[in-house]
Amino acid sequence: MLKQIDVRGARFSALLTTFVLALSLATESWILALWQTAVFAIGAIFGPARTPYASIFRTVVKPRLKSSPTFEDERPPRFAQAVGFLFGSVALVGVASGISLLFTIAIAFALAAAFLNAAFNFCLGCKVYLLLARAFKSERVSSISQPVEVK
Repeated sequence: MLKQIDVRGARFSALLTTFVLALSLATESWILALWQTAVFAIGAIFGPARTPYASIFRTVVKPRLKSSPTFEDERPPRFAQAVGFLFGSVALVGVASGISLLFTIAIAFALAAAFLNAAFNFCLGCKVYLLLARAFKSERVSSISQPVEVK
């Protein structure tokens, strides 16, 4: 059975990610970048529903929402978390090697992707996942369903 995630939770996580990355970029904080990279790693390894942000969504936000949840396949968002982890790791390499421009560029790219998801519900990493899966003619692509609203 395919794992499904609540798209509202993914968008909430993107909002928190946007704030953390923007603050990291504005303050040049490697600690915030490290935190966000760890969150990305958790999302990539264990799935987006296992991140600290998803936990906040489930316990604090979701009980207060009136709308019906909409679910989607977790594979594209999980891939997006892996891409975020890659950019976060590059940013941390920039810090460790003293190349602040590398830190800035990597965090800015991750921030742009998170903002697109939070503001416009456009998951760039998810789109890349689908393009790559189609390019390699993966059988799993046909099983990826569109978000389904539960009433």
